[in-house]
This record gives sequence, structure tokens and C-alpha cells, in this order.
Amino acid sequence: MIKIFNRHKQIMLFILAGGLSAVVEIGLFKCSSVYLPKILPSELNFYGIKYPLSNILSTGCAIFFNYFLSIKFVFEQGKHSKKREFAYFMIVSSFSTVLSLTIFQLFFHFVFLDNISFLIFVFSPEVLSKIFAIIVVSVLNYSVKKKIIFNG
Repeated sequence: MIKIFNRHKQIMLFILAGGLSAVVEIGLFKCSSVYLPKILPSELNFYGIKYPLSNILSTGCAIFFNYFLSIKFVFEQGKHSKKREFAYFMIVSSFSTVLSLTIFQLFFHFVFLDNISFLIFVFSPEVLSKIFAIIVVSVLNYSVKKKIIFNG
């Protein structure tokens, strides 16, 4: 087991950092999707887009959280300066955010139409859509961040 961990340590740490970032993202999304519509009713449906500010706020905070976890625990110093590394990380994350928002809308409108109960949890369509958007984008993020931003 230790040999497997050592061989795949970076992937395991990436999954752990991603998991922690996902907890931050989903937690902030759930809180903001409950409270923001009370302040801004258009949050529920902004020209057909559901929960745009909640998505952007939660994703943005999770990106910064993930960046600090990535540089501290997952990846080694890249071939770029810290400033350029951060800029590349943010560019990739911005693209990933747009992709995540698109995937979220697709899942929310076409896949998860009702609550799903799992053991003692009940997952709403918006939370399920958020979870699946995070999973899809995470695979792309690992590859790009490892090969382009940090030392592969």
C-alpha cells in the first residue's frame, strides 16, 4: 500500500487538495445559493442562467484555496517565476470556471431534475450539478497544471 501511495503520491495529493477545494466550493455554493436569492432575486434565474453569482463566488474562492494547496503540497516549483506561475494558474482556472459553469447549467437543466436521496443525505439538483461539474473539470485541470504550469 505504501509503495502504491509513493508511486502515485502526486495524484493522491492532487485528489486530496481537490477534494478539500471541492468541500470549500460546494459549502460556499450551498450557503450562497440559499442566501443570495433573498438579496438578489435574479440569482435564481438570470436570463436563463441559474445561480450565476453563487457559482462564481464559490468557484473563485475554491480556486485560490486550491492554488495555495497545490503550491504547498502537490506540485513542485514550475519552470516559471512565481508571478507567471500564478498568472498561468489563474488563466487555466478562468477557462475551467467557464467550463464548469457550462457543465453545471447542462446538468442542472437536463440531467438532475429532482432531489436524490442517498442514505441520510438529500442532494438537490443544484448541488448534484455542482459536484459533477467539479469532477469533470478536475480531470482536465490536473493534466494542464501538471504539464504546463508546474514541473511535470
